[in-house]
Formats: sequence, C-alpha cells, structure tokens
Amino acid sequence: MLSFPTTLSNLPEIIDGLPNISGWETEVLSVVNHNQPVFLPTTNIRLENVNAVFAIALHMHQPTIPAGNGGTLISNLQYMFEHPNEGDNHNAHPFAHCYSRMGDLIPELVSQGCNPRVMLDYSGNLLWGLRQMGRSDVIDNLKRITCVSVREASPSGEAPPSEARTYQPYVEWLGTMWGHAVIPSTPIADIKLHIIAWQHHFAAIFGWEALARVKGFSPPEMHLPNHPDALFEFVKALKECGYRWLLVQEHSVETINGQSLTHKHLPHRLVARNSQGETISITALIKTQGSDTKLVAQMQPYYEAKTLSKQQIGSVFVPPIVSQIGDGENGGVMMNEFPSAFKQAWWDMVNNDGGKSGVIGVCGTEYLELIEAAGCKPEEYPTCQPVGQHQIWERVSSDNCQPEAVENAIQELKQINSNFHLDGASWTNHISWVKGYENVLSPMYQLSSLFHQKFDLLQQVNSAEPVTRQSDYRNVLLHNLLLQTSCFRYWGQGAWTDYAREIYKRGESSLKTIF
Repeated sequence: MLSFPTTLSNLPEIIDGLPNISGWETEVLSVVNHNQPVFLPTTNIRLENVNAVFAIALHMHQPTIPAGNGGTLISNLQYMFEHPNEGDNHNAHPFAHCYSRMGDLIPELVSQGCNPRVMLDYSGNLLWGLRQMGRSDVIDNLKRITCVSVREASPSGEAPPSEARTYQPYVEWLGTMWGHAVIPSTPIADIKLHIIAWQHHFAAIFGWEALARVKGFSPPEMHLPNHPDALFEFVKALKECGYRWLLVQEHSVETINGQSLTHKHLPHRLVARNSQGETISITALIKTQGSDTKLVAQMQPYYEAKTLSKQQIGSVFVPPIVSQIGDGENGGVMMNEFPSAFKQAWWDMVNNDGGKSGVIGVCGTEYLELIEAAGCKPEEYPTCQPVGQHQIWERVSSDNCQPEAVENAIQELKQINSNFHLDGASWTNHISWVKGYENVLSPMYQLSSLFHQKFDLLQQVNSAEPVTRQSDYRNVLLHNLLLQTSCFRYWGQGAWTDYAREIYKRGESSLKTIF
C-alpha cells in the first residue's frame, strides 16, 4: 500500500449540493506528487516471461445539462431515463449497466484463475451524475474493484484470513478533465482546474490511497493540443498534478522530424516546447489508429499483440505494447459483444501460465514500471511532438525562440497551407470543435475570463480561508467547467448549444451576485 500523509481526513463528496471539485488543492497535490511504485509491489508479471502486451481503456462520459425540474442541472443519463421515447434514450438502462459491469467482470475472471487488466476513464460529469440520480449501486460496484479489500477464496470455499487483498493490479484508473473539455480549445488558465477538480472528486469518492495510484491521464476525445504554448501548459499541469504519462492518438503526433511514428508499440517521450523556448516532456503511450470502440469491444489489441515480438529501448529488449481506448458503453458492439469477447480473451490467456507469460494484458503504469525496473530510461524512449509542430520549428531559429517569431511562423503557415491549423488533433478529426461554434466558444471564453478576473484577485487578498473552499467559488467554478464540456460542440446547433448558453447565463449571474 502506498504511504501518504496520515493526518488527511476523508473528503466530503458533495458540498452544498455540489460535487467536491475544489478547496483541498494542497492536500491533493501532497498525495499525488510521489515517486513510489504503484504496481510493482502487487504485479504478478515477470517481464522476462513476456513477448508482447496490450492495454485497453474504457472511456465513460455523460454530460451535465440544465434539463431537470425547473431547469436544474442533471446528468444526461437521468434525462434519458426520464424521456425514454426520444432518440436513443431507450439505451439508458444498458448504459447504466455498462458503467457498473466492470465491478462484476473483474472479480468473476479473477475467481476463475484469470489475470485480467482494464483501465477506466470516467468523467467528473458522469461520477457526479450517477450520485445525483441515486445510483450509488454503480459507484459501490466500482469501489469494489478500486479500494475495497477482498479475500481470496480457497478451494474449500473458505477465505483464509492471511490472503486479504484488493483488486490490484487488475484495474487502473486514468485521470481526465473533470468536465470532459477538449484541451486545445479550453482556456489555458482552466486546464489545471479541470485536472485537479477531477482529482478532488475522485479522492472524495474512492479515497486518498486510490487517488495516489492514478498516474496515467486520458485526454477527452484523445484531443491533443498542437499550439506550442497550449501543449506546454498542458504537460506542465499534468506533471504538477503528479501524472507520469498520458495516452495519445497515433495520428495526433509526429516524430521530431515531422514524420509518422515508426515505433508506435513503444512508449514515447512527448516533447513540449513553448514560444519562449522552454521545453518539458512526459511519457506517452500511443493509442493506435482504428475504429476505437469496435477494436476494444472485440479485444483486437490482444490479437494484434500476438503478431509482435520484443523491441529494443536503449540496451534493453522489452515487450511492445498495443494500447487502445474506446467508449465503454456507446454502440451495440460495446453494449452487447464486449463482455463475451473480454472474457474469452482472458480465458484464452489463462492457458499460458495463468495469463502471466507469452502475450498478456497490462495496465499502463504497470507496464512502464516493469520496463523501467528492467533498465529502461524514459529519456531513451523515442521522441514525438504534436502533429504540425515540425513545420513551426523549422521556421523558428533555435537562438531566436520568441513569441513574435513563433506567431509569425504560424501565420505564414496558415497563408501557404490551407490545411494547417492549431485546433489540435483527435480521434474525431472529421469534426471541428471550433468551426461553427462561435456562439458557444465566445461565452465560454468570456465566463472563464470573468471567473479569473474576480477570483484570482480575491484569492490574493483573502488569506484567512482558501477562496477555493467557499461555496460561491465552487458554484461558479462548476459552471465554468461545465460550459467547456465537449458535448455542447459535438451535436450541432440546437438544444445542445442552448444548454451551453443557459449555463453561461447562470455562471455570469452568480458572479454578478457575489461581486
């Protein structure tokens, strides 16, 4: 078990009817910023016995919308339950089951002698919405595989008291943006607010020890910023919040020379360089290109890993990793086919030393800790940067890296290449999160600006109590983060953009009331 300050008390999950997303920043950062191994003490994998590995992550999200009684904020999942005859809302029950079912599948497979692995990515919106709906059964089932000790049953059915353990290393949670905001178009000042809000909320639900184990990050929509300053601030915020690695889409990055990746099944070092010439880096696992949900639902990463063999990092030969993420609930293939395919893959692996040799599943942090314990050094990983940045840096002299020079390079590129943009890249490149959504983006940036003008100044002059622990602050922060939810720029103009305008009005009104 990880060690962290023993003086920390449990966090309240709901405060004045709102999710706990702020107020304990010092405590959160004290827990997440550690270098202790997370998986090495519990992993049952010996790297020398492994040829190749795969890692799958399930992404779960439901937006928060002002559509409850009297326009109250509720989960879209609750709206689906209450309006079953609209669109695809008949899927509300299957969706809710999907949010819960890993709490059953993992214990079942472990009891059968399998060695399963899964990574979970749940937005803050969804976690709050489940609690709002009274679906504590879903959250309790997730707690079962996250933080509750269980006892290993003996062949006689009895549970020897000496064999108590948790469901580690079978499950890894990934951090994300609390409000499911796509990072390239999120106000830079709010990126860290989303990250640490999710950490607050997760710790309040699952506890400090569970939070201390969250070391990987999953960007919503796999959307990676490619503007130099936005990327730098994103990576800086991740590292300040204790993250060691993030998942990135294969085609959202390039080599430092601007080429496609040639070692996509190895971890990379994502390099961020800003317009001041400062650099920072973080480890990235590459999510390979493909039809994401279908690939995960049919466990394709396992079968792809079977075609691979060990590769070299520095002087060490390591098993390559096939990384994939998909919606954990969306689409018939995930709702209906995934459970049987998931089970079948682990049953297949159990024939190889209980699923511990040959081709096996891992969690992301587990894999990185294993290969680094074997001698790999992160600075020896292949390097990458967001797609399009090579074109910028070949126009900016290394001894003249100034904001003006970078901006001139960007404007030149936009003039000579109509396809060049700094909107970032994601797994939905056929959709723009910016074009056509000025009626959402303008209020979004306006509310963020007002929020920071008011509270940043107040925080400087009020040292008696953290401003972030005050209910007024938390309420406006909530509306600020909710307005940045990607769904308001995904479903087109109409009801969803109307929801965004309503959230803006309430956030602005709250600010005026406070000040």
